[in-house]
This record gives sequence, structure tokens and C-alpha cells, in this order.
Amino acid sequence: MKSYGQFCPIAKACEALGERWTLLLIRELLCGSRRYNDFKRGLPLISPTMLSQRLNVLQQRGLIESRRSEDNKSREYHLTQAGQELEPIVMGLGEWGARWVRSQMSDDDLSVELLMWDMRRTINNNALPDCRTVLHFEFHDLDQPYRHWWMLAEDNGIDLCVDDPGFDPDLHFISDLRTMTALWLGDTTIAAAELAERLKIRGSSRLLRNLPEWFMFSAFADIKSGLSSV
Repeated sequence: MKSYGQFCPIAKACEALGERWTLLLIRELLCGSRRYNDFKRGLPLISPTMLSQRLNVLQQRGLIESRRSEDNKSREYHLTQAGQELEPIVMGLGEWGARWVRSQMSDDDLSVELLMWDMRRTINNNALPDCRTVLHFEFHDLDQPYRHWWMLAEDNGIDLCVDDPGFDPDLHFISDLRTMTALWLGDTTIAAAELAERLKIRGSSRLLRNLPEWFMFSAFADIKSGLSSV
């Protein structure tokens, strides 16, 4: 990114962070993504070349560092202290976006890959049964290979896949992408979506009763729109 030619710390910060994808990559790291494939799932539209470039630049700027994984089989990326200090800034941007521009979401902004990846990493696995739990999400407005998604919660981890794992689902969610996105963002409720016949949930009554304990929503779901106060 070209210099603004100003000594102002805000200008220098914008030079370090203002390039496309940079703050979203920081978001992914703050959410726990560590490996290349994790970044691709959280940023499905970024090209491999651009992702590699951004990771390299963030290392050069001292915001992330590259390490070998514990099993020494892959490379991981971790935020440095400088990168960690961006958390309140990134979260503040998210709160501002939820309050002032969330209503501007168009169909082009909807991404089933990002939605499922976000839901997968916010589900409270500790509130699920100790045995394997299978969640099946069906988006009736999408074509293959994005119509069906499964989450397998087992051994303190959750796997996300688009191929049928071969296990009967404990819960089956049937909806359209916009409704499920609105639900996760806090723009509608399960009761309202079901009443409008835009969401059906079938399966284990126990999981349904405990759904508020394990089905976590976006960190910005409680942010109310500020547009009505303008």
C-alpha cells in the first residue's frame, strides 16, 4: 500500500492495515484460525496467491509469526503482541458494522461457507452430549455441493463437512441461507423463523430443549441497530 505521506499514527496504522483482506485475516486469527486451510474456509473468496501475500506482509510488519505445529507436520500462524492488541479495534469495527451497516447486506454478501465455518467455531461443544452428536443443515435454496452440511461433535472437537458422514443426524435444520444467516446474526429468532415457516428443526427433543446452551450466536448478535435513532 502506498504511503499517505503523513506522520500521524492513524495514517501509519491505515498503511499497515488498510489493504484488502488484511483486517479479515486478523479476524480469523483472533477467532482461532491457525492454518492455511482454516483461513481459506473463513475467507472463501480470497485467492491462494493473495492469501500467501497477505500472510507474508503481516509477518514483515510484525503482526503475526510462523511456527511449526506441535506434531511438526504443518505450519501455523500466530498473532504477536502487536497483533493481539488489534482485538479491541477489530471487535469495535464489528460492533460499529452491526449497529450501522448490517441492514445493507445484499444477496452477494451471503456466504454459506463462512456461515457454517462461523457457526462451527461458536458452538459450545461442552454443552453437547458426551457421545457423538451429528447436526445436519440443509439449505433448500442452494444447489450441490452447498445444499447439505454436517457437523460432527466428538472428542471435544467439531468437524465440518459437505459429504454425508454416514451417521443419522441428531438434529436436522432445514432453512434458506438468508434466514439462517439472519438467525446467527441475531436479526431473527428461532421462534419467529419457525412461525414464518422459514425454518424447520427435527430430531432429538433433548438437544432442542438445550439448544440455547450449545447453539451460540454471533458475537455481535446482541448489538441493536442505531439507524432508528438517526
